[in-house]
Amino acid sequence: MSAIIRIKEIEDEMARTQKNKATSGHLGSLKAKLAKLRREILEPKGGGGGGGGDGFDVNKVGDARVGFVGFPSVGKSTLLTKLTGTFSEAANYEFTTLTCIPGIVRYRGARIQFLDLPGIIEGAKDGKGRGRQVISTARTCDLILIVLDCLKPLTHKRIIEKELEGFGIRLNKKPPSITFKKKDKGGINFSSVIKEPIVDLEGAKAVCAEYRIFNADIFMAEDYEIDDLVDVIEGSRVYIPAIYAVNKIDQCVAVPLPCALMKRLPGGALPQITLEELNVMDRLPHYCPICAFHEWNLDGLVEMCWDYLDLVRVYTKPKGKLPDFNEPVVMHRGQCTVEDFCNKIHKNFIKQFKYALLWGQSAKHRPQRVGKDHIMMDEDIVQIVKKV
Repeated sequence: MSAIIRIKEIEDEMARTQKNKATSGHLGSLKAKLAKLRREILEPKGGGGGGGGDGFDVNKVGDARVGFVGFPSVGKSTLLTKLTGTFSEAANYEFTTLTCIPGIVRYRGARIQFLDLPGIIEGAKDGKGRGRQVISTARTCDLILIVLDCLKPLTHKRIIEKELEGFGIRLNKKPPSITFKKKDKGGINFSSVIKEPIVDLEGAKAVCAEYRIFNADIFMAEDYEIDDLVDVIEGSRVYIPAIYAVNKIDQCVAVPLPCALMKRLPGGALPQITLEELNVMDRLPHYCPICAFHEWNLDGLVEMCWDYLDLVRVYTKPKGKLPDFNEPVVMHRGQCTVEDFCNKIHKNFIKQFKYALLWGQSAKHRPQRVGKDHIMMDEDIVQIVKKV
């Protein structure tokens, strides 16, 4: 029996099973089996050519990478062309883009690489179309831009999220604060700061048993689902922020069309969305309504990308000279210590480091003498003093 058929059977059984304390162990075991089967599909055994998990061969350039993911003909190629000036063929038929097209946007001193990926279809995570290549490349991005058609945004959103989830991508989530440690003996020890957690000892044992783990310590700092425990044991998950760009809002109308007019729409065209529906979309978290063809709200989209990327710009100041505000060193939040800054310039630069003089938000006084572990903030100015 193929893995895809077994996955379908397990998903059907999970849909039939009621969620309660009595079934938590059984559901945990099913979810662990599901994760293992999906891993087998993504990482097939044997040395067959082609490697299903390989992405497109596109060099990562710039300070951050943003990937466009969406169904065919939702406007990804037009969006890349309007944002970056890089030509990506666009036409009124599906699968116009058959490979990954990169483009660069310069914004606030940072160089952001945008990738126009081919359209994906339902079942991409199971190998349909070029879905595995698209999603493998999406795993390497710092931000995923999910491009949706404004006429059916929720339908496309659910399918795309399911495909990305099946490939181990977790959107707009933080890694769970779960400590999992294998040991030689003592059985499964489970503890949580929550009095009545969603995952109990029986559920944790069922998941561990599926992985043939019978001795381990598990500690949950918050209340988590069984899926989060499975993710921690699997260990191959990536947590990436995502923005839903709702495209083609030029099809919006001020009031709903009357039934008589809808019947006269040419070629059986779908009715357009109303301003009220568009306003609702605009208020949803992580959503950004745009029209790539008319360049509506593209500035707002790029600014939203900048906020989600959470980059830190640090300006260099040579001794006795003014700071260089034209070419900042750009780092990711969480990896912006003085040592990270030195490694960004050159891998051997830290060996010559003595101390640094710092101006900016992270400095208590100006200049402040700091060591290599000091965490810098956006638009700090730094001067490195080397050993003699």
